[in-house]
Amino acid sequence: MRIQAFLFASAAAFVLAQGQPPAPSRTAPVTDVPFSRILQSDKEPQNWLSFNGNLAATHHSGLKQITPENAKNLELKWVAQFRSLDKHEATPLVVDGVMYAIQSPNDVIAINAETGKTLWTYAHKPAAGTKNPCCGNLTRGVAIGGDKIFLATLDAELIAINAKTGKEVWKTTVGDYKVQESQTAAPLVVKDKIITGIAGGEHGVRGFVAAYDMNTGKQVWKFWTVPAPNEPGGNTWSGDSYLHGGAPIWVTGSYDPDTNLTYWGTGNAGPDWDGDARLGDNLYSSSVIALNADTGKLSWHYQFSPHNEFDWDATQVPVLADFNFQGRPRKTMLWANRNGVFYVLDRTNGQFLLGKSFVKTNWYTGFDEKGRPLRAPGIEPTKAGTLVYPGNQGGTNWYNPSYSPVTGLFYVPTWENSSSTYVKGEEPPEFHDGASFTGLFPKSGNNNEDVFSAIAAIDPKTGERKWTFRMSAPSTEGGVLTTASNLVMGGGRDGQFVVLDARDGKKVWETNLGPSVSAGPMTYMVNGKQYISVQAGPALFTFAVRQ
Repeated sequence: MRIQAFLFASAAAFVLAQGQPPAPSRTAPVTDVPFSRILQSDKEPQNWLSFNGNLAATHHSGLKQITPENAKNLELKWVAQFRSLDKHEATPLVVDGVMYAIQSPNDVIAINAETGKTLWTYAHKPAAGTKNPCCGNLTRGVAIGGDKIFLATLDAELIAINAKTGKEVWKTTVGDYKVQESQTAAPLVVKDKIITGIAGGEHGVRGFVAAYDMNTGKQVWKFWTVPAPNEPGGNTWSGDSYLHGGAPIWVTGSYDPDTNLTYWGTGNAGPDWDGDARLGDNLYSSSVIALNADTGKLSWHYQFSPHNEFDWDATQVPVLADFNFQGRPRKTMLWANRNGVFYVLDRTNGQFLLGKSFVKTNWYTGFDEKGRPLRAPGIEPTKAGTLVYPGNQGGTNWYNPSYSPVTGLFYVPTWENSSSTYVKGEEPPEFHDGASFTGLFPKSGNNNEDVFSAIAAIDPKTGERKWTFRMSAPSTEGGVLTTASNLVMGGGRDGQFVVLDARDGKKVWETNLGPSVSAGPMTYMVNGKQYISVQAGPALFTFAVRQ
């Protein structure tokens, strides 16, 4: 089906998000979301209560109305066409029939999730002088807790908004936009706290994760992702390189109530492609960090790419899953990393359990007994250039994967057979306020490669692929969603959006949305009907099965 033709033929289904507050009488229904609801979100699959659907960040829904058998009858129900032409990579929330979406960079729009009509708009214009932190002026989503919506802004503010009226409740400053500290991730609600992190690693920021009281906006704790010399891990940075070490937070973390740990992936060290002035492993960059949710104290960490000079952020979503691994029950963390390796960790203590390439790699030869990767000889940036697999954008990136407890498989958007040639300059780059702090941008890799994107299903017990669905675009930018009815779905940069059978990867439905599908899809139910929503360009498309 051609979406463009459908829009012109069904103008009644087309809803324009004007970016202006509606009349005061148009408020969202009264709702309250105590932490107990978020903690037990699996009991209300009709809602989508956090950025990844639940605190385990599985991006999986228990809804079953849309199936491999009837997905062929999906049709467009409504479209929210946002007026902003900035990048849109947001996954919305749905709470009791109300959707909370983002118009880039920092407007929150409450929408009737059944009809697509705007209920209210909260508009936040980033402060003058706010600069693009790396990859677009955008915010990837919001959080809800109690009767408030929480927005982490591009100019490093954290804002609480009344979920019913769209009125601001409080605002607090998280970072300094003047030194290009920013926020792109949806915050995470844990108990009575809002947890957020600082982005902007390509400009020499020093990353951190911080928690704030959800009622007052007062900071409760702060953890620097780049330690000072007198702190644990500080000896992994040479000289004063830690001051501009990067390790930013680009994507929302997860939370395990049994351990009371919150998990966050950190970005690469700065400068990106030249580590000569930052000798050492550069903790806690390109790592997952496990923090006590009450205090922010580090419980454990695992570094995927020590002394990373390939821009391989660990900005992927920390997915939590429980299953039998090698003959015993395990509380695991599943992670398909930008460096091209799929990992299984014990999330209670960070123990390395498994590491296996899910795309072509040439940078490591294996792991030592503690799970540290063994770097392949000669794989580093050089003045002559070094060909490295995967390339600069990695085997995957920030876009979310999904774990289905029904199939027991882990699904990830991949970028196949990509490589880059990394070149080092005569001298390490120097830091200058407001300037890019990266090194020399990698050159194109092997131009004779068959480069393509795919959705891959991985068995987390072995790391082996079960199936691969090749997308039509050579690269990817959107996440995936699974449901309890054995569906997996996702999109590509050419507008392709597919629904597959999660068991074998066979396509059951497809459409083209026009612009790039640049976010993870989500699903919800209102008045007994299941819907699927996904962002493509500046439009939010919502589908349901034809009656």
